[in-house]
Amino acid sequence: MNAEAADCIFCKIIAGEIPSTKVSEDEDTYVFMDINPGTRGHALVIPKRHTTDLTTIGPADLTSVVLKAQEIAKRALSSLPADGVNLINCCGAAAWQTVFHFHLHVVPRYAEDGLAVPWKPGQGGDAEVIAAAAEALRG
Repeated sequence: MNAEAADCIFCKIIAGEIPSTKVSEDEDTYVFMDINPGTRGHALVIPKRHTTDLTTIGPADLTSVVLKAQEIAKRALSSLPADGVNLINCCGAAAWQTVFHFHLHVVPRYAEDGLAVPWKPGQGGDAEVIAAAAEALRG
């Protein structure tokens, strides 16, 4: 593991060194709930192999992440149930990227959620609400 990956919070989540509310995991991807959700059910889809951002991710990993994000979006629409879904990637600090491990935000949208991008993470979401949404997304 290179130094960048060794210090990466998402790599530490994948390795089990930092807890997460896992939704799904396969050979190439890991899906977990955002601890500062924009809406109920906000999840992150990441590649297991460390890569900094959209400009450095390989085609196979990008394909795996996008297909997994599509699966989670469909679950959000059917299981939460959301009225729509935003799929968001921030590439670089100027584009609001704060964790430099490629990731897609799957943000369920609700008719009256009032979410405006960019949202500003607060002190953390309600753990019970996050856990319940994770359970719904697990399908």
